Amino acid sequence: MSIQEFLIPLLAAAVIAGTPILYAALGELITERAGIINLGVEGMMLMGAVSGFMAAVSTSNPWIGLLAAMLAGGSLAFVHAFLTITLRANQVVTGLALTIFGTGFSGYLGKAYIGIPVSKPFTATPLGPLADIPFIGPVFFQQDVLVYISYVLVIVIWYFLYHTRTGLNLRALGENPAAMDALGINVFRLRYIYVVIGGMLGGVGGAYLSLAYAPSWLENMTAGRGWIAVALVIFALWNPWRALMGAYLFGGIDALGFRLQVLGVQVSPFFLKMLPYLFTVLILVVVVARRKGRLATPGALGLPYDREER
Repeated sequence: MSIQEFLIPLLAAAVIAGTPILYAALGELITERAGIINLGVEGMMLMGAVSGFMAAVSTSNPWIGLLAAMLAGGSLAFVHAFLTITLRANQVVTGLALTIFGTGFSGYLGKAYIGIPVSKPFTATPLGPLADIPFIGPVFFQQDVLVYISYVLVIVIWYFLYHTRTGLNLRALGENPAAMDALGINVFRLRYIYVVIGGMLGGVGGAYLSLAYAPSWLENMTAGRGWIAVALVIFALWNPWRALMGAYLFGGIDALGFRLQVLGVQVSPFFLKMLPYLFTVLILVVVVARRKGRLATPGALGLPYDREER
């Protein structure tokens, strides 16, 4: 086997494996830019995965499944927003509680759907002449439509954050909500909107797993990808392009484990399954050490806003 014959399938698999993490990370990035920590990403991905799968099986339409996943993730995020923004509950505790709830409730809902296939999952659709570009085409443009949407989403979010006034307001929302309030901008409403949008993207990440990556439902099928997405936001320094690269990097480590098993490399399968999570920890240590603890963290991240305390 030549290097190219090994590398192209590996990189294509990295894109596929990284896509659910990318969706979830982009959602968490938007949420944290608004000043809210959401540690419920894992639960929202699971609820998106099971809701999307159930809807797709019932209607034989993966797009309806995708909408159901967005609704499920957004609903759970709305609960998080109500508890943390309106009631000013501890954001870390609330997120952990929603992860536990999403894990248990998704398992309960999906119990009857284990072993049932999706009749029409999202499948690979070559993107015209772009798919024929040597090396790049097979890796990036012979994927399914949700992968293509993720490319566009990264560009849109990057442009929105750094080249629009509304995006500037979002960044200011996470830095100094009191200043935004003084300008007459409704801090609470905007935070609600961005937290729900973040949850919807987390639901899409979950739906990608059950409707495209491995079209089926298995309990706890996210396997910790929600936690990787949360860590990835820190690694990406709250930048969409870095989130894209990081998601594919982690996806590549995940895909590499399967490739090594196929090639017959004598490595423990448990170690190979551990690799993406071990790599996540190492990357975070390196990022924090290189910046000596000074990350581009939004100034008001994790802090409840009280208008009376301005």
